[in-house]
Amino acid sequence: KNNVKAMEKELVTCSLQGREKAVLERHQIFQIPGGKALETKVIVVLGKAGMGKSILVQKICQDWSNGAFPQFEFVFWFDCKQLSLPGKRYSLKDLLLEFFVKPQEGSKEIFEYILQNPAKVLLVFDGFEGLHDHEHFPRCSASQPEEDPCSIKELLSGLIQKKILSGCTLLLTTRPKERVYQYLSKVDKIIEIVGFSPQQRELYITKYFEGLPYCGDSLKLIKECEYLFSHCYCPAICRFVCFLCETVLEMGDKSLPSTLTAVFLKFVQHKVIAMQTAVTAVQNQESLAMLAHIAWYLGEKHQSAMNSDFPSKEVKEFALKYGFFLPFAFPRHLDSGEEEFGSTFSDFVIQNFLSALHLMLAEEIKDKSLTKYLSFPSKKKKPYNWLDLVPRFLAGLLFLQDDPSFCSLSNKDGKQSAKKQKALLKYIRRLKINELCPERLLQLLHCIYETQSNYLLEHVALKLKSDLSFLGVVLTPPDVHVLCSILKMSRKEFFLDLRSSIIDMQGLKDLVGLKNVASFRASLGDTVRLWKSLEQKKDYQLLRAATEKFLLDPFKARTMKDIGDLKELVEMQKMIKCVQDASGCSSYEIPAIRNLRKVEFALGPVCGLQGFLKLVEILPAFPSLQHLDLDALSENDIGDEGAKSLSEVFPTLTSLETLNLSQNKITDVGAEKLATALPSLSSLKTLSLYNNSICDSGAENLAKVLPEMASLRVLDVQYNKITGAGAQQLTDSLQKCPHIKNLVMWNPTIPYGVLEHLQQLDSRISL
Repeated sequence: KNNVKAMEKELVTCSLQGREKAVLERHQIFQIPGGKALETKVIVVLGKAGMGKSILVQKICQDWSNGAFPQFEFVFWFDCKQLSLPGKRYSLKDLLLEFFVKPQEGSKEIFEYILQNPAKVLLVFDGFEGLHDHEHFPRCSASQPEEDPCSIKELLSGLIQKKILSGCTLLLTTRPKERVYQYLSKVDKIIEIVGFSPQQRELYITKYFEGLPYCGDSLKLIKECEYLFSHCYCPAICRFVCFLCETVLEMGDKSLPSTLTAVFLKFVQHKVIAMQTAVTAVQNQESLAMLAHIAWYLGEKHQSAMNSDFPSKEVKEFALKYGFFLPFAFPRHLDSGEEEFGSTFSDFVIQNFLSALHLMLAEEIKDKSLTKYLSFPSKKKKPYNWLDLVPRFLAGLLFLQDDPSFCSLSNKDGKQSAKKQKALLKYIRRLKINELCPERLLQLLHCIYETQSNYLLEHVALKLKSDLSFLGVVLTPPDVHVLCSILKMSRKEFFLDLRSSIIDMQGLKDLVGLKNVASFRASLGDTVRLWKSLEQKKDYQLLRAATEKFLLDPFKARTMKDIGDLKELVEMQKMIKCVQDASGCSSYEIPAIRNLRKVEFALGPVCGLQGFLKLVEILPAFPSLQHLDLDALSENDIGDEGAKSLSEVFPTLTSLETLNLSQNKITDVGAEKLATALPSLSSLKTLSLYNNSICDSGAENLAKVLPEMASLRVLDVQYNKITGAGAQQLTDSLQKCPHIKNLVMWNPTIPYGVLEHLQQLDSRISL
C-alpha cells in the first residue's frame, strides 16, 4: 500500500478513464454527488504552471465575499510556498488565526466555533507543489494538532487524511505531474484546467489591446506567428506574448520572434537594458547572472520562494526593480505580531528561463555535463519536471548566443557557449530517438524546434519511427504545432495514436490533414465532431481524407459515452450524403464502419444492460463485425433482456465468428431466445456462455439447434447449472455435429463420473 509506483499506476488508471473536456461553472466545484455531510471533502485542481489555478482561487474568494458559496462561513487561503519556509511550525489555531488573519478580539471564541462547525469552513492550499519534498508526508505527531505546533506537512497530512477538523472542505491546487498519489484514495473530486481554446486566446489578446492605437494589428501579428499563438493557450505565456507584441508595435517593428526562447530573451532584454546607462550595463549583467544562479538553485529544490537572503543588496534591488521577484510578508513569531519578508519569483516561466540562462553561462557547468539537464533518458528516470521548460530554453539559448539580444545580457566569452552547443549537437546525433517514450519525444521535439536549426530538424524527422503513439499523453497546442512542423519535413508515412490525448479539434485537424499521416486513432467523439465541423464548412476534400485515415478496429466500449459516440458515428454515415471525388461519386461509406471487426463491451453491472441495448440497435450497421466480446471480467449483467435483444439482430450479423456472452446472468429464458436465432449466424465459429445461470431447459434448446449451426467449432457452457440430463442432451446432439471440435461443459452440478463417461463417448467434450 505504501509503494509509490503502485500509487502512480493507480493515478494513471483513474485519471484516464472518462477524462473529457467539459465546461465547469465555479459554483459546481464544490458539488460532490453522494458526499456525506459530516466527512471532510478533498478537491484537487490540477493545471500546468501558468494555467490560472491561483487566479481561479482568487476568484472563488472574491465570489464568496460577494455572497456566493453560502455553505461556507469561513474561507482561509494559503500560498504553500510561503507556508513551507524552513523552520516554521504551526498549530491549526496558529495557521488560521495568526498566519492568515489575526482577529482584533475573540480569537478563542472564533476558533472554538470553527472546531464545532467544520462543515462551514473552506481551506484553500494554493500551489501544493510548493511544499518542499511533499511526496513524503509524515503522520501528524502532535497529540493535539489543533493547539500544539507541528510542521506544515504534518498539519496538512492530518487535514487530508480527515483526522484534523473533520468535516471541512479542502481545495488543493497543484501541477499534474506532482506526487499527490498517496492521497488519491482521500480525494473526492479532481478537476483539471486545460487552458484557453483558440477563441479564448483571441478574446484575451483583443481585450489586452483594447483601446490602444494598434489594437487591430496586434491580434493579426500574433496569429501570423502560429507557434507563439499556440503557446497562448497558457494564460501566463499569453500575457508575455502580448507584452512583447506591445513593445514591438511601439518600436514600429512588424514581426515577432519565432520561438519561445527568443520571446523571453527579448522580454528580459527590454526589462533590463531599456534606458540603462553604460555605467549600469555591466552591473546589470552581473546581477542577472547571480539571479539566474538563484533561479536554478531554488528550482533544483522545487522552490520558487526564499527568505530575504539575497547575495547582495544590489541583486535584491535589481530583482525587485525589474519585476523578477515579488515580496511577501509572513509572521516572524506567531505570537509576537512581528513580520518577516520574503521574495518569490514573479512567474514560473521567468524562473525556467533564468535557470536555463544559468546553465548556459555558468563556467562550472562544463559542456560534457550539460546534456544531463536536457531530460531525454530513454528509460523512465526522474526528469526535471518542476523546471520543465528549462531544456527548451537551454537548447534555444545555445543557438542564440550570437543574437544581439543575448550579447547585451552577458559579457561572457562565447567560446564556452560554442563548446556547449557542439556538445548538444553531438548528444542529439547519438540519441536513440525511436526508443524515447512519448513524453521525452515531445520534449526533444520542442528543444529541437527552439534551436531553429535546419540540420537538427531534418535529423530528427529522419529518425522518427513511422508508428507514433501518444496514447494517454496530453497533447497541448504547442505540442501539436511542433509535431506537425517536424512530420512535414519527413518523407515517411506515419500512423498516429492520439487516443486519450485530450487534443483539441484544431490540433486534430492539423495532424490529420498532413499528407504523410496515412492513418490515425483518436477519441471517437472528438473525431466525429471534427467530421461534422468539416461537413458544415463543406471542406469535403479534408473530410474524405479524415474519414479514410481513421482507424476504429478494435473498439472497446467502457462508458455510456463510448456507446453514444459509436451511435454518432453511425448517424454520421447517414448524414454524409455526398462526398465528391475525382470520379464524381455521389455516395460514400465511412471505412471505419465498413472495417470494424471487433467490439469489446465492458460497461460493468451498473450500466451494462442499458448500454448493451443501445449497442444492439447499431450493430447491424457494421457489415464486417466478426468478434463481439462482452468482457467476462466486467460482469456486464445483460441478463435475459439483453440476450433477447441481441438475438433479434442475429440475421444481420452475417460476418460474426466469435460471440462471448460469458458471466452475464443469462438463464434458460435467455438461452431459449438465443437458441432460436443462433442458426442465422451463418459464420459463427465460437460461442461462449461461460458462467451464466443456464439449466437443463436451456441446454436442451441449445442441443436442438447445434446440428443447424454448420460453421460452429467451439461451444463453451461450463460453470452454469446444467445437470447430467442436460449434459446428456448436448452429448447426443454433438454426435450429429461432426463440424464441432470442442464442447466445454464442466459444471459443478454434473457428477464427475457422468461427465467422464460422456467424454469417453465423445473425446471432443472437455473436462
